[in-house]
Amino acid sequence: MAAVVTEGVRKRTRLESDERRRQILDSARDLLSSRPYSEVSMADLAEAAGVARGLLHHYFGSKRDLYLAVVRDSIQLPSLPAGDAWEASVERWLAMIDDNRELWMAALRAGGVGADPEVESMLDEGKELIAEQALRAVGIAEPTPAMLAMTRGFGGFTEEVTREWLVRGRLTREQVRVLLAGGLPLLVRDLLPAALAVES
Repeated sequence: MAAVVTEGVRKRTRLESDERRRQILDSARDLLSSRPYSEVSMADLAEAAGVARGLLHHYFGSKRDLYLAVVRDSIQLPSLPAGDAWEASVERWLAMIDDNRELWMAALRAGGVGADPEVESMLDEGKELIAEQALRAVGIAEPTPAMLAMTRGFGGFTEEVTREWLVRGRLTREQVRVLLAGGLPLLVRDLLPAALAVES
């Protein structure tokens, strides 16, 4: 009987831990959407989440780690058959951008001229994560450094067409979806192998 009770406590504690982590991530995303990263402190993040600052450090370590956790959380891909994974992830990403326009715009502003070197470093890590996730979605589980570099180039294209949609209004959401859903498979299938063949 004691073993059953103990197991129940463990499951409840784990659930509460997962819920608290989700609460912190969601509040951090909201706060970082409305204010520049450099103007947000751990105390601000703790207050927004309704938790003690020590608990923030317990779950995420530092403000930088929490920021990257928000990035990772935003780009997690669904568990889908390989053929559908990339198109589904593009649709999910566009929906996330549509729902969190301010966060996306803040990330673009942070990458501008004169940005804080720490923020630049975090954005760079975030772009590397996105490249890894994108290649995984089209069936490349262990990309080489050259593959990651080329895919990050596609990331620049992604930023620009998304900016054309949200900021300039010269592209529609559907046009962006078509470009992104078809663009990476084309890069991986045709262009990446040709480029790798002449890399030496």
